[in-house]
Amino acid sequence: MRILIAEDDLTSRKFLFKILSQYGECDLVVDGLEALDAFLMSIKDKKPYELICLDIMMPKVDGVKVLKSIRDYEIHNSITPENRSKIIMTTALAETQFVQNAFEIGCDAYAAKPIDIVKFVEVLQKLELIQEKE
Repeated sequence: MRILIAEDDLTSRKFLFKILSQYGECDLVVDGLEALDAFLMSIKDKKPYELICLDIMMPKVDGVKVLKSIRDYEIHNSITPENRSKIIMTTALAETQFVQNAFEIGCDAYAAKPIDIVKFVEVLQKLELIQEKE
């Protein structure tokens, strides 16, 4: 599985990398512009990300704008919902408006920081990105 982690906080970025690297190849970016560049490059290389973790509050372009750009790109390029990237929004913010807005735009899940590993793995299983361990 190809995974993009877009997170400006070093500790959170390392934490997500530690969890997710056991499930696939992870690319790390630190702001919204880099996230958009990485997404477009993955499409161009015909190796799209199956999972994208986007921090809501990032420099240059915030995670919600990145999410909207990705979903708009997928719609304009006739990428079917089952073939589009799964997107999990991560944030330390408790503001439900940001989360609600992200779901309306098309995120697949939401993880509050500090991230609970058990719950995060359950979300990956629900999104059918990983199998439950026997």
